[in-house]
Amino acid sequence: MDLDQHPDALRWNKRYADKLEAGSASRVLRENLHLLPARGKALDLASGLGANALLLAQQGLSVEAWDISRVALQRLQDRAQTEGLLIDCQQHDLRSHAPATNAFDVIVVSYFLQRETLPFLAQALKHDGLLFYQTFSQLRTDNSGPDNPDFRLKDNELLKLLPQLKLRVYREDGLCGDVDKGWRNEVSYIGQKSKSP
Repeated sequence: MDLDQHPDALRWNKRYADKLEAGSASRVLRENLHLLPARGKALDLASGLGANALLLAQQGLSVEAWDISRVALQRLQDRAQTEGLLIDCQQHDLRSHAPATNAFDVIVVSYFLQRETLPFLAQALKHDGLLFYQTFSQLRTDNSGPDNPDFRLKDNELLKLLPQLKLRVYREDGLCGDVDKGWRNEVSYIGQKSKSP
C-alpha cells in the first residue's frame, strides 16, 4: 500500500492540514535538556509538526523526524529550513519500519503509544543512549487525551515494558494526594541503554 493512502496517514494529514505551529516540545525533554549528549544522532518518533525535533536540532544534535503524515513532515521541513536547522524528515509507519539497532544516541516519543514497538526502540539506542518518553496515563483527573485505554498507559506499565533500560527519570503522579496539583494524566520517563553485564 502507498503510505500516503494508509488510513492513519489520511487521518493525520487532515488533522495537520490547517495546523501551522509545532507547539512546545514535550515537557520531559524540555525539563531534562541537561541529560542530552553534546553531539550525536537523535530520532523524534511520531514527530508530528516536530517541536521535539526542532529543540533537539537547536541543541546541536543530528536529527531525524519520523511520522506517517507527509503534511506534518513538510511543515516541519519548511520551518527547519526557515530557522536554518537541518532535520531529516522521513515518512514511516512503525508497524512495518522499525529503527535500526544501535542507531541513535537519543530517541524522543511524545503522545504516541504502540506497545509492540518499545523493545525495538530500546534496541535502536546506542550504548548510553537515552529514550525520552511522555504519554497519557489511564489514571486521569480530566478528559484530556484519547478515551481508548489502548492509547493510555496503565499504572507503572512503562517501567515493565522497558526493563532493559536503566531508569534515569520517572514521573507518574497518578491519583495520589491533591489531584489539582502536580503532573496529572501523563507519564514521563527517561531510560538509558547500558552494556549487558
